[in-house]
Amino acid sequence: MKARTLFDKLWDTHVVRDLGDGWALLHIDRHLLHDLSGPPALADIAQRGLALHDPQLVFSTPDHAVSSRPGRVATTFALGGRLHVALKERSAQMGVRMFDLGQVGQGIVHVMGPELGLVLPGLTVICGDSHTCTNGGLGALAFGVGSSESTHALATQTLRMKKPGELRIRCEGRLAPGVSAKDLALHIIGRLGVAAGVGSVIEFCGPAIEALDIEERLTLCNLAVELGARAGLVAPDERTFAYLRGRPYAPAGEAFDRAVASWRTLAGDPGACADREERIDAGAVRPTVTWGTSPEHVVTIDGRIPEPQHIADGARREAYTAALSYMGLEPGQPIVGTPVDWVFIGSCANSRISDLRKAADVVRGRRVAAGVTAWVVPGSESVKRAAEAEGLDALFLAAGFEWREPGCSMCVAANGEQVPPRKRALSTSNRNFVGRQGPGARTHLASPAMAAAAAIAGAIVDVSDVTGAPA
Repeated sequence: MKARTLFDKLWDTHVVRDLGDGWALLHIDRHLLHDLSGPPALADIAQRGLALHDPQLVFSTPDHAVSSRPGRVATTFALGGRLHVALKERSAQMGVRMFDLGQVGQGIVHVMGPELGLVLPGLTVICGDSHTCTNGGLGALAFGVGSSESTHALATQTLRMKKPGELRIRCEGRLAPGVSAKDLALHIIGRLGVAAGVGSVIEFCGPAIEALDIEERLTLCNLAVELGARAGLVAPDERTFAYLRGRPYAPAGEAFDRAVASWRTLAGDPGACADREERIDAGAVRPTVTWGTSPEHVVTIDGRIPEPQHIADGARREAYTAALSYMGLEPGQPIVGTPVDWVFIGSCANSRISDLRKAADVVRGRRVAAGVTAWVVPGSESVKRAAEAEGLDALFLAAGFEWREPGCSMCVAANGEQVPPRKRALSTSNRNFVGRQGPGARTHLASPAMAAAAAIAGAIVDVSDVTGAPA
């Protein structure tokens, strides 16, 4: 029998019918809905006179369009209020479990799924959002879908899909102290490019990946789509099992032990080959930040802004020139010292409790620089409550940050929360596209520690320059 990769095993166990020419009908184990894509999908089902195939496998939560303002209610942002009503009414009508504002379980859809145990190793998970790939950090085959695919899955619990190729990225060595999974992800994107994973599922493996905790693996897989991939994967291991034990929707007791025995089989077989393999020296990764308008526009914290005149490829040279113009940066200058106006710590990339702890370690005993607006937006109600139990909210507030309610907030800017035009933000989110955080906003991507350090310094800075500890 042919040796199979982790992706092969996940695919094969979900094929309901082989449709030929690489196409298959796949069973979908979990369908997650949020307030932007959920209401139209559920409305489409109702308008067609259909019923959900299995409502118990569908879960919803408001996140994208709700305000994160302290003390918010559903209608604090008017459009978000209308979408919230639609999601709540449709979910109730169709028997979908909705995690509403203020309830444990509400939060960014890619944060609440893993923390509740809705996402488990070996499952297929879909959502109308490209960053659904986040869930691959638990060993699930998770990917974003469009509106017609969402409707099809709601009605049939299946999707027609052509099997993607596979890219395996092996990360050797180990990340240095002070270097995070976000730095690793940005390093990989900068080295391989945003098209490296097009048409593929990416499996991250190797000693550096095995050393990451689960929330770091979720961050890494979150940015798989920024490599152009359909999904990202990390094979489940003892860290995964420990993370899932006791989660509300995970198996319990003997059922959990049986599940673990099954999950152990999900590693790739010896000798199983991917279509393409890349190797990364994780030990060489430095704290990294983006300078331009693509996640592949990266530079290490001790590096300089690129000089387009030295680039031979004409199209690339023009793209760099346009990015520098939009970002208001001068070629050849150090990235360190670039002033920032806004700092955003949040998003499905970096809003979990471990992310907030890392930021808090930098902030403790310090103050946000004059002229900087700094926000901390927990990824879920559970993260918010855990952080408050540890006193992190008080720490951030004392330092001059705003402590906000759970949601996507300024990452997607679909909720009235935007960086003002031509203002510069250091953000822990996953996209720095033109206008992503608001019309004319200039976004640099970095880790929570880097963002916290920038808030304190008022500029992009090496974390060690703030804390005094070597990076």
